[in-house]
Amino acid sequence: MAPLFWKTFGGITAAYYFRNLFFALIPVLAYFALRDNVQEPPLLWTYAFVTVNTLLYPYARFLYESIVDFVLGRSVFYMNAGVLLFFKLLTMYLCWFGAMLIAPISLLYIYIIHSRRG
Repeated sequence: MAPLFWKTFGGITAAYYFRNLFFALIPVLAYFALRDNVQEPPLLWTYAFVTVNTLLYPYARFLYESIVDFVLGRSVFYMNAGVLLFFKLLTMYLCWFGAMLIAPISLLYIYIIHSRRG
């Protein structure tokens, strides 16, 4: 069981995980900031959804970045920084929101990569 864990959840570096975890907190903070004036407390499933998506976001982002890297390779694009930031934030939001769906595929991908390496 330990090799399975280390080949999947331990398959990305701690620096990569915590860097992306930091960015995963942006939608969480935005959600709770927007809910500040709401009288009813959030439902329990909301806390579960937010927690699971935040913890799985780095794995979802890893899969997204791997696909983009495969498709684009080492291509360099010159574009307006505002447009680039908009699309970067959009993809971050989509990866966070879909982390429960994307992360299992990413964990399988990470497992396959680390199984081939030895």
